[in-house]
Amino acid sequence: MPNLLAVLVVAIISMVIGALWYSPLLFGNLWMKLMKITKADIEKAKKKSMTGNYIASFIAILILSYVLSFVIGFVGFNSISGGILLALLLWLGFIATTFLNSVLWENKSVKLYLINILHYLVVFLVAAIIFSLWV
Repeated sequence: MPNLLAVLVVAIISMVIGALWYSPLLFGNLWMKLMKITKADIEKAKKKSMTGNYIASFIAILILSYVLSFVIGFVGFNSISGGILLALLLWLGFIATTFLNSVLWENKSVKLYLINILHYLVVFLVAAIIFSLWV
């Protein structure tokens, strides 16, 4: 059974990574441009309550963290290198391939695809390192 405290910590860290990743400090401005989101759209969204979106996003990342922790434990990887290898395989097999459909079928740009999948690569690698150490 996964360590629930580690799952919670990874979920919180993942939300912080996402907040930074999609902020103007990193890729937020480019992401907004590629998504065709204007500053007016952002202001409009701020007027609405986005609490539900944040809660749903946090629940999703909790589930992702729990499953990743479970798989790392199930496979028996308790080293950083083993956790990183598994995270890379899961990311490549499930995230990179699934998100590719947004380019193929939704006309999203390759740049947007890369921003989104690389965000998850960072999340998976950080999570795998934490779970590998927090056995």
